[in-house]
Order: sequence, then structure tokens, then C-alpha cells
Amino acid sequence: MLCGGVGAARLLKGLVASMPAADITAIVNVGDDMNLHGLHISPDLDTIVYTLADQVSVDRGWGLEGETWQAMEMVGRYGGEDWFGLGDRDLGTHLFRTNELAQGKTLAEITQVIAGVWDLELQISPVTNDRLRTMVTIADGSELSFQQYFVGHSHDVSVTSIRFDGATAARPAPGVLEAIRTADRIVVAPSNPAVSIDPILAVPGVLEALSLRRSSVIAVSPIIGGKALKGPADRLMTELGHEASAVGVARWYSRFAAKLVIDSVDHQLASAIETVGVDPIVTETIMAKPGVSKSLSDLLLSLPI
Repeated sequence: MLCGGVGAARLLKGLVASMPAADITAIVNVGDDMNLHGLHISPDLDTIVYTLADQVSVDRGWGLEGETWQAMEMVGRYGGEDWFGLGDRDLGTHLFRTNELAQGKTLAEITQVIAGVWDLELQISPVTNDRLRTMVTIADGSELSFQQYFVGHSHDVSVTSIRFDGATAARPAPGVLEAIRTADRIVVAPSNPAVSIDPILAVPGVLEALSLRRSSVIAVSPIIGGKALKGPADRLMTELGHEASAVGVARWYSRFAAKLVIDSVDHQLASAIETVGVDPIVTETIMAKPGVSKSLSDLLLSLPI
């Protein structure tokens, strides 16, 4: 599965319930990563780990349940940067990751250790061990890091373009291309196409490998009834010149995905999706509802490839 954060984590929960976890490889976006307070922070990797370990905050959808915030309160008291919330327990993950990176370990190796501590059997891998940063240009012409846009500005500013700094020099992490080449099927999670999936595709070799496996790629639309359930995916699609609908997602992914799972709300869009060369699959996809993550996973595993 190609993964962003919350939506991917929920779908992975269903897949782990539907098949042996050891047979799943999650290839995760790291364009959201950042360095703050001297720490390397990997939000999407951590959201997936915490969710699968049943430790994620239910209310927030990210971070750990039962967090305290005393460290950040002290940072703010000193006048430091406290706009990006880091819980006290979550800080332990970032401290460990940063120290291991300084000792010469790769992000993929460290992620494997972290997943193992939480007894997770699936393979969770960053798409690359190299530096990759999503940079967002907003309407006033200034360029922001993704987290400055998403958290600092509450993604409430108009976007004119997005680039992936470091992508051309990045290499896929070990095993990433092999997983794409050999998987029985490849799922694109219902993550933001512009800032969760496109950073993965920007790493040289990934899009090419996916395109060669197009008939085995099934995407799940993050747009339902013209809206994103969470985050700015619908608004970003419009601002970047795409149609904010399941049809727009189908056009975006048509280069490398043969099938698109859309929500029942959008059943009337099926014929329009077919016209862009993508096979629509209609079902319930809102995973906040009990049982939907599992039923959606079962469907994804049953579709003929």
C-alpha cells in the first residue's frame, strides 16, 4: 500500500484484520517530515505505527492517546516554537529516531525497530531514506514547508504550486521497488493525492514501477461527494487545477492505477470514471463507521487483478 497518514492507517487496520500482517508492505510518504527542536519528526510514519499499535489518539487521529504536553508548554514559556504540538511520550519517539540517525542508521532501519517494539508484523518503510520535503507556494508568492502550511497556517491559505525538494536526488529505500514489482496487488490509500501520494511518486523509479504494474493497482478515492473527509485534499485539487471529485482522482491516478474504489455517494460518477480509462468500484468507504475498514479491505483483496 502507498500511504499517507490517517486514511492509510485506518485502511491498514482493516487489511491487518483481513490477511496475514507479514504479507503487507506499507510504503509511506516522508514529504511531511521535518526537523524541529533538533529532532527528526516523521508524522505519517508515526501515525501509521501508533494507529496499528492501538495507541493513537482517537480524538486527534495522530499522536498518542493519553498524552501530556508539559515539554511544549515549557518551550512556549521560553518563547520558542510551540506551533507544532509534540506530546511528551511522542517526543521519546523523535529523540530515539534522531539519535539513531546520528549514529548512521537509515530511516527505514529505525522505522523497522520502532514497529517491532510495538509488535507490528507488517513491513513499514519510508519511500526513501534520503531527504524529501514537500514545499508549498501560497498565493502571496512565499514558499512554506508542508507543516508550516498544514499546521502553522491551518491549511487555510490558497496554494498555487507544490514541489518536492530533494526528490530528484532521492533513491527508493531498499525493498520499495521490489515490493511494487512482486506484490500480488498494490493499493493506493485514500490519502491526499497532492501532498501524500505525489511525494511518493516523485522518488525516481517509483512511478515507473507502478506504471508497469498498472493492472494490479487499485486506488481508493479520498474525495467523497466532492469533499475530503479530513484535511485540504479537495481544496488543493481545485487550487492546482484539478476537479475535486472522484473523477478528478481517477484522472490524477490514471497513469498507474487501473481501478478506483469510490464511495456509494458517488455512484453516479462511475460512467465518467470509465471514460478516463479507469474501472470504478462502488462501495462504502467512510472508515469512521464501524466495520467499514474491514469490509473495504476484504473487497480490495477480492477484486480480480
